[in-house]
Amino acid sequence: MPSTRRTITHYAQGLLMGGADIIPGVSGGTMALIVGIYEALIGALSHLYAAALAFVRLDTTEAHQHVRQVEWQLLIPLGLGIVTALLVGARVIPGLLEQYPMQCRGLFFGLIAGSLAIPWQRIRQRRSSHIAIGLGAAVLAFVLVGLPPSTITAPSLLYVFAAAAVAICAMILPGVSGAFLLLVLGIYEATLTAVNERDLLFVLVFMLGAGTGLGLFSTLLNYLLQHRHDATMAALVGLMAGSLRALWPWLAEDRSLHLPATGDPVGSVIVLGVLGFVFVTALAWFGRRSLSSSVTVES
Repeated sequence: MPSTRRTITHYAQGLLMGGADIIPGVSGGTMALIVGIYEALIGALSHLYAAALAFVRLDTTEAHQHVRQVEWQLLIPLGLGIVTALLVGARVIPGLLEQYPMQCRGLFFGLIAGSLAIPWQRIRQRRSSHIAIGLGAAVLAFVLVGLPPSTITAPSLLYVFAAAAVAICAMILPGVSGAFLLLVLGIYEATLTAVNERDLLFVLVFMLGAGTGLGLFSTLLNYLLQHRHDATMAALVGLMAGSLRALWPWLAEDRSLHLPATGDPVGSVIVLGVLGFVFVTALAWFGRRSLSSSVTVES
């Protein structure tokens, strides 16, 4: 696709990823997978981290080699879109989640349910072992997202660094929500407050932790996608399926599941769920079409 159109498209994809990362139960990695840039994003982050390590070792030759392999046309507009969504979404999304919790979870449930077929379709040779891997990952995600949230009112900077390093791994892993892990680790509210109040020290430490975790985990993911592609995709299907527990509209405070009670907005929840399913299907189609157009132009 032309350069300007590609930049705008990647910026919009970044908006989707950043918005998803704020929502407990939804992963930015899922959005990257839906719009067809997941493997390219992981590869770019892996090269970027390798370049940073080479610079630390003062190996400028290796560093420049990795820098040249980074897909900057993807990474820069995508990063700007993510930052924009995080800054805007931190003010808007929590209020919507608090005022309309069931409707929001219904919408997100439809989004994730509609995207389950995407990684499954990317498995080149489906085997029984892939089904076993998917089921195991689903059970793991189902248990993980059932953990009760906690709150730490004044987390230490060291804890903020460690929590960010762990949560960022989930933010690029489809099916596992980085925002939810921040909730479990107890710094979700503190992080949103720091962003809204421009607490630069907190934000800087968080970014350093996130950068460290992102680099390490993207390197591992890049290796798995290159050498164990089908098994990795099967695991992603399972993680996304198991994570649907966190998005069940009728969720108790202790994260137990229950059926709708009298007076609950069942109709609007179902409608929004269907809309989410339709939206993600259209988004996946657009992502495949954009990717196909890009390959055609480059060839």
